[in-house]
Amino acid sequence: MTLHPGLEVVSGLLGAWRGDGHGEYPTIEPFDYTEEVTFTDVCKPFLHYVQRTWSPAGAPMHTETGYLRIADGTRVEFVLAQPTGQVELAEGPLTKTAEGFTCELRSQVVNAGTAKRVEATTRRIELAGDILTTSFAMAAVGEPMTHHLASQMHRIS
Repeated sequence: MTLHPGLEVVSGLLGAWRGDGHGEYPTIEPFDYTEEVTFTDVCKPFLHYVQRTWSPAGAPMHTETGYLRIADGTRVEFVLAQPTGQVELAEGPLTKTAEGFTCELRSQVVNAGTAKRVEATTRRIELAGDILTTSFAMAAVGEPMTHHLASQMHRIS
């Protein structure tokens, strides 16, 4: 299989990543978690994405899945679905770096009728060699845009 040429700038994401994270938000107690993400080439102009998290005791916490699309090598479109009832379309600029890239994504969110209300999210993704760093903020349940999650993962495959 040959990677679609439009994905070359994010080819370093291919594989599985795992590491530790920390979460906080004004409406909950701070918490730690383990995160694992996988980016898979499907021979199309996008990567398939799966994310899962666990508590320090090993209990499942969150999961999401979607597709990472690259527009003209300079913009990211991240299409995500979450079992909590949200669908995100996160978009933003992609900046190449010596060891990978960074991107800052702002989202449009659609909430299912029974889901907790999420108005908007922002995501920052940084790839530097074999380290993948993420941060996530959200405006939700009546709170303004506020930092929620941060993780640092290392390549496991």
